[in-house]
Order: sequence, then structure tokens, then C-alpha cells
Amino acid sequence: MIAYEDFAALTGDSPTARTEWAAVVAAWSEPHRRYHDLHHLAAVLGLVGELSAAADDPAAVALAAWYHDVVYDPRREDNERVSAERARAGLRGLVPAARLDEVARLVLLTAGHDPAPGDADGAVLCDADLAVLAGPPESYAAYASAVRAEYGHLSDEDFTAGRIAVLERLLALPALYRLPAVATDWEPRARANLTAELGLLRSRAS
Repeated sequence: MIAYEDFAALTGDSPTARTEWAAVVAAWSEPHRRYHDLHHLAAVLGLVGELSAAADDPAAVALAAWYHDVVYDPRREDNERVSAERARAGLRGLVPAARLDEVARLVLLTAGHDPAPGDADGAVLCDADLAVLAGPPESYAAYASAVRAEYGHLSDEDFTAGRIAVLERLLALPALYRLPAVATDWEPRARANLTAELGLLRSRAS
């Protein structure tokens, strides 16, 4: 459930906040979204809430979750940067400047999902965003299929090449998850899912 009350708890209740919430929800509801949609937003918000005790600024992390894919166009490569700019524009006057800076930083961090050691806020957001990778194989398959649908404008050959690069980058990270509370369970499951998809795509490409 994507409730205005949850947004207003972070921004204060005002006509400006209500207008901004409606605009954010509308963005996440765009028809071309098959994975990066309101279901993904709700999942990330829920996990950020569950993991919030590990964050230095839980409110900034929650706001970053609201905005981390607010701009999502599969045809462009700067969605995170534009989403961070959208957060700055939409939240200006609703949250303190220092928190707004942190929100924008966190949104940008989701481009590579590689928070620095000691970056508690970044760890919470990135772990929540990548949680789907650690799901059961059938859930992971549904996620991968939805991502393919979002890139329907690409040929199978071009999509496969690009997806292989994404999977290789993720597997090359020193750790997919940074929070001890989830890493022990999630890391091996996610790496197994990624490795299985990578093997399937490589066999198709050969």
C-alpha cells in the first residue's frame, strides 16, 4: 500500500506534500514499467522500514526509497541522476537542506549499489533495492522476465549482451549486501540466481 500518510510522515502534511506525493505515485505508475513499478516501490519501502535500525538517518533513506526510480526510462542511462534531481526539486522546502543532500546522494548510489564501508544509509537502501535478487528461483525468474519486458524495444541479441554486462557487474561486487542482518541469508541465494541467469544468457548468446 502506497499511502500518503507514510510520505507525509517524512515531509509534513501540507498541500505541497500531497501534490508531490501524487506526482511521485503517478511517475511510478507509468505504463511502460513492468518491474520498476509501484510493487517494487512498496517492497523497497517495506524493507527499508524493517532495516531502519541500521541507518544513521532513517528518514533520508525512506525518502530516497520513494525517489530512487521515480524517473525510469529504459532508453536512457542517467535515470539515477535525473531521479536525484527530481528528488531535489520535489522535496525542496519540505525537508531540511542537509537531509535533501543525503536523499540525492543515496538515490545516486543506486546506480552502482556499491556503498562505501561505514555508509549505513547507503547499505540499507542498496540492500533493500537488491533484495529481489535473493528471492526464490521462481520469484527471481518473474523479476528477470519483467525486466526483459521493460526493454521490449531491444532485440534479443542486444538485450542479452546488455543483461550479461549487468549480471557480470553485480557478481563482481565484493558483496551484494552490506548489512550482517541480511547478508548471510541473501548473499548465497542472490549469487546463485545471478549465476544461473548468466549461464542461461551466455548459452543463448553462443
